[in-house]
Amino acid sequence: MPARSSRPRPSPPVGSLPTRPPGAEPPARRLRLRYELLGCSLHGHELIDTDTAAASEHEQLLHWPDPDERFEWFRCLRCDAWLPLTSEHHPSAHSPSAQLSELMVPLRDRPLRDRFVLRLIAVDRAVHFLLIGAVAVAIFLFAHDRSALKGDYTRILNRLQGAVGGPLSDTSHTGLLHDLDRLFAIPTGRLYLYGAVIAVYAAINGVEAVGLWRARRWAEYLTLVEVLVLVPVEVHELTVRVSPLKILTLLINLAVVAYLLWAHRLFGVRGGGRADQTEKDHDTGWEPLQRATPWALPTNAAAAPAPPS
Repeated sequence: MPARSSRPRPSPPVGSLPTRPPGAEPPARRLRLRYELLGCSLHGHELIDTDTAAASEHEQLLHWPDPDERFEWFRCLRCDAWLPLTSEHHPSAHSPSAQLSELMVPLRDRPLRDRFVLRLIAVDRAVHFLLIGAVAVAIFLFAHDRSALKGDYTRILNRLQGAVGGPLSDTSHTGLLHDLDRLFAIPTGRLYLYGAVIAVYAAINGVEAVGLWRARRWAEYLTLVEVLVLVPVEVHELTVRVSPLKILTLLINLAVVAYLLWAHRLFGVRGGGRADQTEKDHDTGWEPLQRATPWALPTNAAAAPAPPS
């Protein structure tokens, strides 16, 4: 791995007068989470080798030579950090013969934030898939071995009767015993039906998790509809019995609904899918990289590089 500096201080490029040093940003007025830094901490910096950068008119966006020729500065395409590397540690992740316009710029700003949030929701859906799937498997196993389990349940009740010195009538069962009585009273065919319905619901959560992880818009719609259908059920459950887990689940689902509707403009909210795609196009590719370049300011527009053809 190339040597990296957490606080790079490059010198200005030869023949230009940048307004601020490379990598410098104006003081932030409020605390802001930089998803680009989180992405680089997970996947490493995205650098382009010297030959590829020098082969285009946009070298100053990506690479600066040091006036003293001790090292060279390479710009991360994701987080805008400038890394001082020596000649022995030039980045070589891309082919020197590749054209700059053919290279993929990693996600930045809002698209990167949305990717992290969608994957967080995908993890939540994956957890639901595992838990609900386990319930479905348990129901199928119970239905398959219902007769044997019924016999074991009856023997346990007989021993309890001997321990308390009297019979336990069905009407006296409360709590767990009452729930078990109701469970064994369900016909086997209905148990299989319940297991199939729960298994389908688990599969839907699994599909949502995969689609959200891959940032598919159809998965956002599927998740929104599924959560909206369950919100009234969760509210009704709270009217029956309140618990911290039920409250937390309801709050998470409401947050997911609000985020998908507002941030991703589902069902025509804030301009719908067309406005969402327009904003994504504005924040992806090489143009956002040029806008984030400190020395490419309106006062120095003539020196700013043109977009790649």
